[in-house]
Amino acid sequence: MSESITDKLFTIRFKCDDKSHLVIKEADTCEKCVTKDCNYFCPADVYDWNLKLKTTTVAYENCIECGTCRIACPPNNIEWVYPKGGYGMTYKYG
Repeated sequence: MSESITDKLFTIRFKCDDKSHLVIKEADTCEKCVTKDCNYFCPADVYDWNLKLKTTTVAYENCIECGTCRIACPPNNIEWVYPKGGYGMTYKYG
């Protein structure tokens, strides 16, 4: 049986800043996006389309800082920067 994403995320630690390092540039662009690719390319399930609110939610505290969202969003609507010093992820093993 394979591990869930939640189980795998348990092996890393993310020290959260009170401000997200991931920003949706324009909410309207997400609403117009047909494929909602960000819901699928992120290995840590950071992005989720909320159908009721018609917006993309960003769970930045799950981010593993791989940078996939910088290049995989077709309309380039995600601003990604490294978390400021002292914040971000650390690995539990290795």
